[in-house]
Amino acid sequence: MVLALLAAGAGTWATDTWPFDGRDRYCWGAWEQDSGPGILGDEAFGGDDGRSRTATGSAPTADTRRGECRLTVSSHDRYGDGDEKRQRTTVTVKYGPAPASVGDRVGWLGGYLGDRAMPLPDGLPGVADGHHGLLVLPKRCDTRDGRPTAVTLDAREQAEDAVLARVPDLGGSRAVAELLVAAANKGMESAGCAGAEPLRVSGPVPTLPERAETFARGDACRIPGLDIEGDLDKETALRVQYQVGAVNDYLQSCSVRIGRSPRLGERSDQQLFDAVMVREPRLTALLDGADDGRASGRPPGGTLGKGWRGTGVSGKDYALVRAGCAGRPTAFLTFGTSTGSADEYFATFSNAVARRLGCAPVAPGADDRGSGR
Repeated sequence: MVLALLAAGAGTWATDTWPFDGRDRYCWGAWEQDSGPGILGDEAFGGDDGRSRTATGSAPTADTRRGECRLTVSSHDRYGDGDEKRQRTTVTVKYGPAPASVGDRVGWLGGYLGDRAMPLPDGLPGVADGHHGLLVLPKRCDTRDGRPTAVTLDAREQAEDAVLARVPDLGGSRAVAELLVAAANKGMESAGCAGAEPLRVSGPVPTLPERAETFARGDACRIPGLDIEGDLDKETALRVQYQVGAVNDYLQSCSVRIGRSPRLGERSDQQLFDAVMVREPRLTALLDGADDGRASGRPPGGTLGKGWRGTGVSGKDYALVRAGCAGRPTAFLTFGTSTGSADEYFATFSNAVARRLGCAPVAPGADDRGSGR
């Protein structure tokens, strides 16, 4: 009997479950079936047949300090005429440092901070929206060379019959925050850097309105002078969408997209411009070493032209500038499709944010409304 139980245990651990409590566990044991977030309950299944929820991957260790888990939820409906409707939702969690190259790091961090991301509650250094998130771990979990360790979560939805790309539903921003923090706690435990008390999500998780803003004309993201439509043809300008993200003392973002056109066979929106300001200490630490002028082979601020304050680095489709602002180290970053006006958009965004925070202009060509601090 004991041998049978042990054999059962070995088999279930291979699929990231545990047989004795009646509920499956996933992602290094961090998540439990029916524990709250929608992706772990019956509501995660889009079909009534072939329901399956499995996880694969390996937890971080004290030696590697890297880990990954992939949770896959699938189902289908089979109809009388033989047709099938299939659903497949994948949630990927990664534990480790930020990408090494500058361009990858700027796009990686900006991808989590921009669009609809909002800060995590309770002072947690991270962000989340309804389908992805990032959390920077305490300094005790830094890599041996001093780089911060982060936990990221990304969800993707596949549906064979979908004309347009679908946004996965994990149960809302709070569910994503809870999944992220649970994975972080288990990851720190596995890597040997857990604290005396686990991280918790207790406060409300801020969210944005469900739809992005669409205007025929006007300043993007309500930032004076940020005119996107003027650089586009009339038909494209009518499809411009702006997303005003977080706006507080630690984070501000602006995302501009060209809305998808089913008539043209487009399944997803086209990224045009993203800009982010971040000054939360652990989040900005993810950029340490990126603006030293060596990683990209260009001098600081090389392709941005003269007159930028602070230090920076730029490439074909990204730019990063770091400068003091009202007594705090602050990072301004942009990434996305490279256009002839991208530098102007970034300058307008950066100076508007600096003005709001009460500090001197960051980009050249600003008026005298900055405070000069």
